[in-house]
Amino acid sequence: MDDAFCTLGESAKKAIFYHLEIKFGIARNDIPYNLETFEDGLHKIFGPGANFLEILIMRKLHEKIGQPLKWNENEKFAFVEYVSAAKQGFLGDSSAD
Repeated sequence: MDDAFCTLGESAKKAIFYHLEIKFGIARNDIPYNLETFEDGLHKIFGPGANFLEILIMRKLHEKIGQPLKWNENEKFAFVEYVSAAKQGFLGDSSAD
């Protein structure tokens, strides 16, 4: 999350994490364990603009795990499902070693 939010600037990143924790009760370190709450918080804070942030997060996540982001712009973007798929892909790749 940090890498994606850093592209918005340090102040914006801090503000996002602050609002997520204060308004939605999700601490920065707990985000990976509460993706639905995180996604809900982003949508309540940013409205339709949250989709841009979710895609940005997914791109950064896929860069880190070394896999291309497979995303069809014509399909509805399901953030939590994409994170789960990326996690499964990463765990599958690393368990093969």
